[in-house]
Amino acid sequence: MRPPQSKPPARLHMADAHSRDARLSRGLSGTNMERAGDYNLRTVLQVIRFHGETTRIAIANQTGLTPPTIANITGRLTEMGLIRTAGRMQGGRGQPAWKIELCPDGAFGIGLTIDRDHLALAVLDLSGVVRARATREIGFPSPADVLAFLDDVLEPALAEGGVDRTRVLGVGVAMPDGVDRSLPNQTGGYDAWTGVALNALLAPVLPWPIHRDNDAAAAALGEAQYDRDFDCPSFFYLLITAGLGGGLIIDRSYHRGAHRRSGEIGLMPDPTAGRPNAIVQDTVSLAGLQVRLAAAGRRLDSPETLDESDDPVMRAVIDQWIADSIDALTQPFVAVTTLFDPDAILIGGRLPCRLLHRLAEGLRQALAAIELPARPAIRPARMAQDAPAIGAAMLPFMDRLLPSDSILMQAGRG
Repeated sequence: MRPPQSKPPARLHMADAHSRDARLSRGLSGTNMERAGDYNLRTVLQVIRFHGETTRIAIANQTGLTPPTIANITGRLTEMGLIRTAGRMQGGRGQPAWKIELCPDGAFGIGLTIDRDHLALAVLDLSGVVRARATREIGFPSPADVLAFLDDVLEPALAEGGVDRTRVLGVGVAMPDGVDRSLPNQTGGYDAWTGVALNALLAPVLPWPIHRDNDAAAAALGEAQYDRDFDCPSFFYLLITAGLGGGLIIDRSYHRGAHRRSGEIGLMPDPTAGRPNAIVQDTVSLAGLQVRLAAAGRRLDSPETLDESDDPVMRAVIDQWIADSIDALTQPFVAVTTLFDPDAILIGGRLPCRLLHRLAEGLRQALAAIELPARPAIRPARMAQDAPAIGAAMLPFMDRLLPSDSILMQAGRG
């Protein structure tokens, strides 16, 4: 096998970027269909990503592809600088097999979150490790604020992560749907986003392909990629940020719905609020919590401080907010459970881990008191903090390097 060698970034272009309508596929079963070589190449790379280190024989056994096909694909991946040999296996009879391992520096993805109360940047390598991250607390950032943030943090983040700019696949941008939808504490001037062409805005500072997705969708897709043990193929992701969003993964595929608005749990009516036209997001959101803290004469400078305050007034407000959030989410969780029967409901967002655990445990107890045909696990997401930015950084990998159902379906067309 040829030794690993550096190749120009053009070699990373295995196929044109595919639409975000493409569904994420985590299956590791290959295909020998004619014209499906790109799908098989992506599948083999995914196998190596999951194991970190493996052999051609093991890949063939796992994917069902023939040894010659595996040899051809691993040769191409080596030429592209995405994998390398790592010596021979020890022990056993006969000639020891060559070990193959991932080159984490072979490709990078950048994720950017633009939310109503903060901005975040994350840089991921090919193995999924976060090389650098940066966050800025800012209320209702304008397009100019986003550019100023990138001007301050991008180059330091690339330097911290040891990133070769020519190996960056692209930038994923996570934004909530309906940024012009008003929140209780919204300031004037946020309508500056109306009509903004995101690609044109970011292109001067982010000279790579840009992929945009809903923040909850990005967080759910990122969680699915990090679920390497396949113990949770179907789940609902609840994202608590300034607003409240959700993402639905069914059999490891993201379900967007007919109008691409699935998972809008925050817009469900909330009869527990005791006022007309109340929706779940009014309570279960950082904006909703901020309203309560302001009424008590307190201020939330950063979500991280929620678990550190010794102020009894703030603690009382937080305790009541958690109790009310459990009430507001109970019936929506019943609906998710009975309609989709997921393996789990995962809770992520910007709350400290201890508060996420309290909320998850409270909801588990609430559902335990209700007769249901099945009960999903309810737990904090593995990627709770900065999840949209990390998930967004996965989008370029999913469009360019990782297996997707759309790749196979396109390859099968005449």
